[in-house]
Amino acid sequence: MNRFSPVVSPVPGKVGIGWRHPHYAELLETRPPLDFLEVHSENFFADGGAAIALLEQARAAYPISLHGVGLALGSAVGVDSWHLEQLARLAERIAPVRISDHACFARGAVNGRNVHAGDLLPVPFNQESLAVFCRNLQQVQERLKRPLLVENLSAYLTLAGSDRSETDFLCELVQRTGCGLLVDVNNIYVNALNARIAGGQDAPDPLRACEHWLDQLPAAAVGEIHLAGHCVMDDIVVDDHGSRVAPEVWQLYAHAIARFGAPPALIEWDTAIPSLAVLLGEAERARLLNQPAEMST
Repeated sequence: MNRFSPVVSPVPGKVGIGWRHPHYAELLETRPPLDFLEVHSENFFADGGAAIALLEQARAAYPISLHGVGLALGSAVGVDSWHLEQLARLAERIAPVRISDHACFARGAVNGRNVHAGDLLPVPFNQESLAVFCRNLQQVQERLKRPLLVENLSAYLTLAGSDRSETDFLCELVQRTGCGLLVDVNNIYVNALNARIAGGQDAPDPLRACEHWLDQLPAAAVGEIHLAGHCVMDDIVVDDHGSRVAPEVWQLYAHAIARFGAPPALIEWDTAIPSLAVLLGEAERARLLNQPAEMST
């Protein structure tokens, strides 16, 4: 049985940004009005040095959310014990408001050795994958002594063997492990656009498909929302986090906060990183969209 209840952050409507290296010094100097900062956990695994010292300075001014890219929760070879231990030690040191990672696999056995692919790879949505996720999630949550938020993936291929939808898979994962969900609205839209490219006019309308996707999730399990930009090319749409949030993603964000009650939202920007002012402007737009939900709570 799972010992964790899928209960999200008790403070809705908060907005933060992904804190990246180009803005380390400026943010600490200017202390802009943000509700939290999110960092990639793996960048702060060292026991000492400048990186962890900076994070501790930021923690004195803002709540911190730890967002990982390396747990590889869907990997049949299991969770890397060193990685999990480093994450647990970082969490004990920083006391983050949330810890999250992705619904993906990345580790596998090659020639007798476990290797990491260095990417977020999709899994088929079936009972076998679900069992792997549940086993790995329970191990992670037992060590962290808290529920983990699991983020939906932007995937550029569909693996054979799925016997249920992505949302059914995530709902079952929540029910069986007590984990929460980190809903990346941009990822949903990127997948819908790529489905339209692959399927032509026979594919569902991307916006309607995304709204339906959001409507299938249990609202109580959604602990955070991610917003980011993407790159539209001739034959593929790439989740590159390298531009402003698209108008359609803002539209889906409005649908999401109406559905989920405005959980904490994050602006992600990881390539072609702009000035801090641009990021703060995107965060303010997110705040304005969720103000009605904040005021009604």
